[in-house]
Amino acid sequence: MSEYTFPAIFQGDIKKLNEMFGPQLFSKTAVLNAITAYVFGHKGKQLRPALVFLSARIFGEVTETTYSAAYMVELLHNATLIHDDVVDDAEKRRNLLSVKSIWKNKVAVLAGDYYLAKGLLFAMEHNEIKMLEIMSNAVREMSEGELKQIENAKTLENTEESYFDIIKNKTAALFRSSMIMGAYSSHAASEDDIAKISKIAEYLGIAFQIRDDALDYSKTNILGKASLNDLQENKMTLPLIYALQQVSLAERTKIKLQMKTKHSDKAAMQSVADFVIAHGGITYVQQKSQSFCEQAKELCLTFPESESRKALIDLIDYVRISEV
Repeated sequence: MSEYTFPAIFQGDIKKLNEMFGPQLFSKTAVLNAITAYVFGHKGKQLRPALVFLSARIFGEVTETTYSAAYMVELLHNATLIHDDVVDDAEKRRNLLSVKSIWKNKVAVLAGDYYLAKGLLFAMEHNEIKMLEIMSNAVREMSEGELKQIENAKTLENTEESYFDIIKNKTAALFRSSMIMGAYSSHAASEDDIAKISKIAEYLGIAFQIRDDALDYSKTNILGKASLNDLQENKMTLPLIYALQQVSLAERTKIKLQMKTKHSDKAAMQSVADFVIAHGGITYVQQKSQSFCEQAKELCLTFPESESRKALIDLIDYVRISEV
């Protein structure tokens, strides 16, 4: 799958964002400064703050509030990535050692807390009360989603309905919040516009997570994430849920027992992955991802034609699973 690149206007927004707020990330604590230089010196695509700008430009213009919202989103996203790596015991992030691998769990948790606190304090200091409300709701939803997933991993019991409830919170919440914040910041979006962009963001976030889950079964993982990592952590993701539904109770019990007792055995987990692929798990999630992408695109087409609308549609096409 080729790399997605935002149009130049959005790249300019992100560049200005980094120039405006980069210096504000540092503190008087040496270890925090080292972590900040490491984390923000190896940025990803900065997709979520880009969604803030994209949403603002769909409805109007980028404002000072838009930059504030994008900064808050970037802080929250990096805080959650650091915390996620602790929860998942992940050694790598974006093909580099994770913060918890270098500085260990205690420091990683506190660093994530620091970035989260900076975002919340920034909102208070700049009287961005609406943005604070939206971001606080995102933190709550993401925490609930992560906790539900941890509980399901203990029992290896999960339904498709429960899976979607989890990822609506765990992943889609920040997509949704980013685009809602962008829409509000434009000062030109109606409540109907905000409801539509919220649903588009939710569909996009769900499709993004489905794609990420499917890539766990890929021998060449383009996200810098260890293949079979989800299986080894006993995460009940959609490909596995679907595959288990296709076999007898006895076969399901056998697969679950193998996951519980041999989750650290890479060869055993590869056999589970082979089972998922053989029983249509990847094909099914490709279809589901495409369905969510189509729903998102249909809503996009209700907005007036513009460069921003085209950029959003192109992004949806990028997220759509074509090959794993």
